[in-house]
Amino acid sequence: MYVELIYDLYKIEDDGTEELVHQVDEEDPEGVIYGITQGMVVPLERALEGLAVGEEFDVVATADEAYGQRSNDFIVSLDKELFEVDGKFDPEMVHVGASLPMIDANGFRIEGVVTAVGADTVTMDFNHPLTGKSVRLRGHVSLVRPATDEEIKFATSPSCGGCCGGDSECGGGSCGSCHCN
Repeated sequence: MYVELIYDLYKIEDDGTEELVHQVDEEDPEGVIYGITQGMVVPLERALEGLAVGEEFDVVATADEAYGQRSNDFIVSLDKELFEVDGKFDPEMVHVGASLPMIDANGFRIEGVVTAVGADTVTMDFNHPLTGKSVRLRGHVSLVRPATDEEIKFATSPSCGGCCGGDSECGGGSCGSCHCN
């Protein structure tokens, strides 16, 4: 089923306080294909089962259920030439702290943050920004209908890891519960 969601995403701090980090509103709902959207927060997927239009959800997911734990395996040094455009490196675009879209070896779009720029390499951290944090997703279902063949094909293609239910820009790398990881 194709499901559209309206929700607020909160990061839960170690002391239990919650910080709103992302909102999906009525004008731009997040679409997912229930049961096959890759990267969906598992407790959210469970909570959506059987919900109808207008019904609400309020889900807390531990770090392991949401975006996992921080891993040094997701910090990589890449050849600086990969960042050249027309044979030139642009330090205004590629600098420490810059969030850059990349494509992994399987063709999936991922976001990384530049952590260092050296003479020959650029070091990037591909850990999700909410890695290591529990989260709360609070919202409602705004649409439920059978998924089209095209939506199913998109959701299972490597172009964006299948998230966003057809958003070709993949939400700028931040697809709410999916986040194109």
